[in-house]
Amino acid sequence: QVQLMESGGGLVQAGGSLRLSCAASGIFFRFMTMAWHRQAPGKQRELVASITIAGVTKYADSVEGRFTISRDDAKNTVYLEMNSLQPEDTAVYFCRGDYNYWGQGTQVTVSS
Repeated sequence: QVQLMESGGGLVQAGGSLRLSCAASGIFFRFMTMAWHRQAPGKQRELVASITIAGVTKYADSVEGRFTISRDDAKNTVYLEMNSLQPEDTAVYFCRGDYNYWGQGTQVTVSS
């Protein structure tokens, strides 16, 4: 059974930091590109960052320089380090693996 479980969300003040984790099971994690998406209220889900099996990363322009995606294949876990958070970063953050595997999401709320 495939499972992606996000954790690390919460409430933080503007300028603060959070680290999201996504633990995967039931998939060949080390052979998959992994990604983080987010969906704010009333908006479409958007790609935030991705990381290939070779460790090549890509970021949305809105988070470039503030967010860092990384992976630990030994732990089947992908991370999203978020710094200098702003209220516009408030959203539900989802982990995704290849073949359209999705987690349930974790709420990130940034207060001004």
